Amino acid sequence: MLRRAALPVAAASFCLALVTAAPASAGGGICSRGPAWMSVCADSPGDSGTSNDSKPGRGGGGKPPASGGGASDWTDTPACAITRLEPQPPAGHPLWQGHGPGDGAIYLNPCLGAGPDGVRNMDLMGAAFWSQNAPAPAVDPAVLAQRAVDSMLLSGPAIVSPRGDGTYTVGVPVWMWVSQSQTTWGPNSASASAGGITVTATARVSRVVWSMGDGSSVTCTGPGTPYAASRGMAESPDCGHRYKATSARSPGGKYQGTATSTWSIDWAVTGGGQTGQLTEVRQSAFTVAVGELQVVGQ
Repeated sequence: MLRRAALPVAAASFCLALVTAAPASAGGGICSRGPAWMSVCADSPGDSGTSNDSKPGRGGGGKPPASGGGASDWTDTPACAITRLEPQPPAGHPLWQGHGPGDGAIYLNPCLGAGPDGVRNMDLMGAAFWSQNAPAPAVDPAVLAQRAVDSMLLSGPAIVSPRGDGTYTVGVPVWMWVSQSQTTWGPNSASASAGGITVTATARVSRVVWSMGDGSSVTCTGPGTPYAASRGMAESPDCGHRYKATSARSPGGKYQGTATSTWSIDWAVTGGGQTGQLTEVRQSAFTVAVGELQVVGQ
């Protein structure tokens, strides 16, 4: 059973009083335990702690208080991690909502009262709440997004051309293209859920970088155009290459190339709210034999 209560001004005074009695540097004050309380404690008179840079996690943790004389045992606790308030309020404090110490505990949810820029609001209304049992760990939507992406089984480009069993000619245009499927090109969508949150991610290939094996590379923003005999000696309109030397001196008599796809992924929490982007890279290998044009005399 979990209940949240609006935190009255008296609770803010309680926070300040505790900080004065147990500053963050002592390791026992609530400033070092919950970022949501830190904004209030930072302006506490007489608090002389020093600030340490935070290490933002994937969930986008905040920044340490900007004021030079503020509290600051700024921890690596994730921005939305629900933590137990230490020390607990004294018996009879409004936060207990009529319960007594030992009957559940008071917890902090730093997500509540956060501004759009991630900075904790000075208003602590709702940041602290009573719960009979320890709440489940908060879920980072970015972690769920990555879980959704992992379930897609994204693959490298499905290369159609150049063909490993084909023979190409020096100076003659080579057309590169790939076949398209959900796992090799997209769009590919998947969802992951935990803690009452569902995140849906959609992945698409945004570009393919072809390393041709001769020291050159070609970047294509599409899958490439399939070659047709009617095109003759024309160059590919969007993804092509000309070899300037034979592959005779390469291992196996073939150039060893790779096609590397970049997947651009957009994710969003179902029902609106937080969104983000991820990038994944996949690679496929190919070989291509390149020879010189042979002229047969009459």
